[in-house]
Amino acid sequence: MGTKQPFPSAAPGTAGATPVTAPGSAAPAASASERPVRSRRPGIPATAVGRIPVLGVTPEVDGGRWPARAVVGEAVPVRATVFRDGHDAVAATAVLRRPDGTEHSRARMASMGPGLDRYVAHLTPDEPGPWTFTVEGWADPCETWRHAAEIKVPAGLDVDLVLAEGAAVLRRAWAGLPAGEPAADAARRVLSDAVRALRDASADPLARLAVATGDDVLAALARFPLRDLVSEGPVRCLRVERERALFSAWYEMFPRSEGAHWDTAAGRWVSGTFRTAADRLPAIAAMGFDIVYLPPIHPIGRVNRKGPNNSLQAGPMDPGSPWAIGSAEGGHDAVHPDLGDAEDFAHFVERAREAGLEVALDLALQCAPDHPWTTEHPEWFTVRVDGSIAHAENPPKKYQDIYPLNFDVDPGGLYAEVRRIVELWISRGVTVFRVDNPHTKPVEFWEWLIASINAEHPEVLFLAEAFTRPAMMATLAKVGFQQSYTYFTWRTTKAELTEYLTELSGDKADYMRPNFWPNTPDILHAFLQHGGPPAFRLRAVLAATTVPSWGMYAGYELYEHVPRPGAEEYLDNEKYQYRPRDWEGAEREGRSLAPFVARLNAVRREHPALQRLRNIAFHPTSDDSLLAYSRHLPAAQSPTGREDTVLVVVNLDPHQVREGMVYVDPAAFGRAPDQPYPVDDVLTGQAWTWGRDNYVRLDPSHEPAHVFHVR
Repeated sequence: MGTKQPFPSAAPGTAGATPVTAPGSAAPAASASERPVRSRRPGIPATAVGRIPVLGVTPEVDGGRWPARAVVGEAVPVRATVFRDGHDAVAATAVLRRPDGTEHSRARMASMGPGLDRYVAHLTPDEPGPWTFTVEGWADPCETWRHAAEIKVPAGLDVDLVLAEGAAVLRRAWAGLPAGEPAADAARRVLSDAVRALRDASADPLARLAVATGDDVLAALARFPLRDLVSEGPVRCLRVERERALFSAWYEMFPRSEGAHWDTAAGRWVSGTFRTAADRLPAIAAMGFDIVYLPPIHPIGRVNRKGPNNSLQAGPMDPGSPWAIGSAEGGHDAVHPDLGDAEDFAHFVERAREAGLEVALDLALQCAPDHPWTTEHPEWFTVRVDGSIAHAENPPKKYQDIYPLNFDVDPGGLYAEVRRIVELWISRGVTVFRVDNPHTKPVEFWEWLIASINAEHPEVLFLAEAFTRPAMMATLAKVGFQQSYTYFTWRTTKAELTEYLTELSGDKADYMRPNFWPNTPDILHAFLQHGGPPAFRLRAVLAATTVPSWGMYAGYELYEHVPRPGAEEYLDNEKYQYRPRDWEGAEREGRSLAPFVARLNAVRREHPALQRLRNIAFHPTSDDSLLAYSRHLPAAQSPTGREDTVLVVVNLDPHQVREGMVYVDPAAFGRAPDQPYPVDDVLTGQAWTWGRDNYVRLDPSHEPAHVFHVR
């Protein structure tokens, strides 16, 4: 008496329970009855939709033409529309499979809202490679019964029959529990008690129902659901790369300027070298950057060489633009002799690694008129009707010192040569390529090149410098570029920033990883020209805290802001001349933004919420010059296992104090509407208690932004 008898096994042909494991946990092998197919009922032909339709599975890129993107440790939101005929309950499970095809993890999907039939779960890959995922839709007989029972039993409708049906369905769930798991053993005891309660005709029906629908029973069924009519949706592909593909901080420097000096006796400039430039690396690392980006380091053409400020006449000692690649000294595979040789470059790379920096090299597929290719491979260029080779143009800009390549005459030869060059620089320690004007080359070429290189060097990353039409920018990301320059430089108002960041963190996040640069050698926006030091500080805050990757060009920390008249670029541009800077003097005299940048980058490393893309939420403010947003990462999606929330308020007006109200929706980071919460400003060390309605006053000359850690 009192001995608990085991229940009979589930009837032949019924679906057993499949455990739901957390991302990163080992998943038990599915039995034959649990492996989903679109139709496995005898005599019923397979269909495209399946017994339980699973539609609209995302992330997907152009219907699956290209894989969606993720990095190691990133929780990828998987969504799907799942429904069925009639009124029975359905549910869904997201399943992640490793590059070798084995199952990595599965997660029960949560409803995204009543009546939407839309579900979401997060899956987290833990190694680089080509992963896949699917969504399984299934009938949930336990939930179907519970819903009906909680209506009928209190109303006195078919009480005995309903409770007997409950005992039968819970017995099936009990029979499908896997053996040898402590959690399954606990669930087995809970379900046994529930079945016995339902079968106890002497007890009050409502009490019997309460036992069978209690929290412990619901938890057991959530962990080990009974799944009928399992139907699998389409297989989606996921390209998983190392974390640096998503989260990075770049610093652009011209090696020839570091250590450059005026030789009074000779009456000319002496170029800096890789070895003098290497002395700058510890300071770059101290600012928290992890990638140092070098413009082209190759010999520079002498024919049509540009002089200072893009003038058409260069003096005999003018260095020319590094993007006018090639001369008698060599082409894309050579080092400019003023910088040193291959051994000096290797020294620079080694010093960078010692400082924790990766080296990114500019890949500019274009030539000076005296590049060796112009004589060895004239078929690689566009010849005009007068027999001349067409130089590059982007009206009103003209680049008389550059010949663009033509990829249509001898694509096989040109493709092979570019791949050889990329492989050469990889062998010399380059792990990242910043690609100049990729939108002026065929998209199919980039798709081939990046896939070809990543097949052998999966660690190598490519950044697309494509300030171009949205369709081209998006397609370059889809075909392989790990990161993309964006329109951030030209987005300065609250409306512009909110709209653009909402776009980038939405569906585009499935394939495009934005990299925000406040400035480049070519781009000195009017906001920086006229905004003074506050403009530099607030734009750095925006770039560093709204997206996971950002970068800046040398001189930003010195507030360089003087433009060439009538142009959106620097006066005395470093592209055309040497520009040595007194870094130490500026810091000593308090004229440097470097400490502020270092703190920003430290905050980014301390807070996983700032290392992801899809998690930005905007909050209303009473003043349109105040931009407020939060970045939240739940504990289940955080690499630390702890939730993390950063709340930022920026004064977008660099000229005057702005004050007003910030109306925070605490639900954006998992807080109750009326629950106060402590915040610490990680830039100033100040602390406050915030809630839904908060007053702020930001003086741009002092601190243009609050960057809060929400505790």
